[in-house]
Amino acid sequence: MSTLDRYYNYIDGAWQGADNWMEILDPATDEPYAEIAEASTEDADAAMAAARRCVKAGALSSVRPAQRVTWLLAIAEEIKALTEEAALVLCRENGKPLDVARGEFEESARYFEYYAGMADKIEGTSIPLGDDYIDFTSYEPLGVSVQIVPWNFPPSICARSLAPALAAGNAVIVKSPEVSPLAMTFLMMACERAGLPRGAVNLLCGKGSVVGSHLVKHRDANQVVFTGSVPTGQRILRDAAERATPSVMELGGKSAGIVHAEADIEQVIDSVKNGIFFNAGQVCSAMSRLLVHRSRYEEVVTRARELAEGLTIGPGVDNHDLTPLVSRDQLEQVESMCRRAIEAGATCVTGGERVSDTSGYFMRPTLITGAAVDSAIFQEEVFGPVLVLHPFDTEEEAIELANGTEFGLVAGVFDTQLDRALRTARRLRGGQVFVNEWFAGGVETPFGGVGLSGFGREKGQEALYSYVQTRNIAVRIKSA
Repeated sequence: MSTLDRYYNYIDGAWQGADNWMEILDPATDEPYAEIAEASTEDADAAMAAARRCVKAGALSSVRPAQRVTWLLAIAEEIKALTEEAALVLCRENGKPLDVARGEFEESARYFEYYAGMADKIEGTSIPLGDDYIDFTSYEPLGVSVQIVPWNFPPSICARSLAPALAAGNAVIVKSPEVSPLAMTFLMMACERAGLPRGAVNLLCGKGSVVGSHLVKHRDANQVVFTGSVPTGQRILRDAAERATPSVMELGGKSAGIVHAEADIEQVIDSVKNGIFFNAGQVCSAMSRLLVHRSRYEEVVTRARELAEGLTIGPGVDNHDLTPLVSRDQLEQVESMCRRAIEAGATCVTGGERVSDTSGYFMRPTLITGAAVDSAIFQEEVFGPVLVLHPFDTEEEAIELANGTEFGLVAGVFDTQLDRALRTARRLRGGQVFVNEWFAGGVETPFGGVGLSGFGREKGQEALYSYVQTRNIAVRIKSA
């Protein structure tokens, strides 16, 4: 019998084990940390049946919207009460700093508070068609929303789609990642304690190729929400296409920040620290490329190197600046991309390799210069603490370089000349553009991509309308 802590799936208002258990490693030590029940397709069918019963009964959709407000606010309070315990679990299974893990649960609670404020304001319109008709629209929940969550920010990314889905009256099945699934169970605990109806939320941890695919293809799935890699998203879209299931896709990025000649370099360096080294660079919207005006290029490279080499590296429980990557596979992928870039002629200013004197999955903060603009390191997502720097001479060249990938998630501009900053921002390809601070914005601001970065929007008021469909009712009230 295993001595590791065990975590369970949540189906139809009950915690359930399984015949098989998945071992979760601590990325800071490469040692087993806990186990979680491995869901099967039978579990997926049970969760779908529970969600469908909830939808059919109108347990969320037919109540007065004020009741959904009450539930969501209660979930937020329960998340806050669980934060200290949950953050430590997230830190240990994911590797991220303990303070960041706490912040992730605080943000999760904020999503529920934010969408609670909108749950009773989903209002239709009246359309004038003359005296003979009454015509109006209403926003109806989609039904069962299948939400597939990635491993880099599991609780907060789950909360950002779960909260608006519930606010709109949908039932939800969440498929957690195979890596770092444990802390998500605390969101289900919060929902359970808040008194949500049975079947309103369900959580499954299983193989994406088995359970995830089964859920996406299921005849009772009314929506698919996915955050993750482009190849996985493309497979999910092919599966969803079989039943024309509406989907929201937030995929990868290769986002660039443009540093104009008059930029405030302190703002730039602060954004380098947050933009590429936060969460060890495992952020879809990371600032993975920095395009710098040639007059400031050497200065920025020097300052960025001083920053990178001054970061502390160690376990998340000790709140180091740079913590481990989530898995050995991820570490090997990042290190391999750096090695291939150097072999192709790029220069590694600092880093470029794993930390060798530890059993954990630590990658040194890395700066790459001299990479060809058509190289993999310049064009493809690394998902690690790796920043590619490149000079430019004109505004037009900077915009062309920034827009020169197949991605379009976010972008950024650093400039004290606001007119040029805004002019540049308007021409950048991406769903969100930051000016003078990477990761500006918050729960309230819409987020999503174009191109290979996906479609649909999360966060903000706009996201709520991804979880409803418009119904029009036209009434003839007078004969001809």
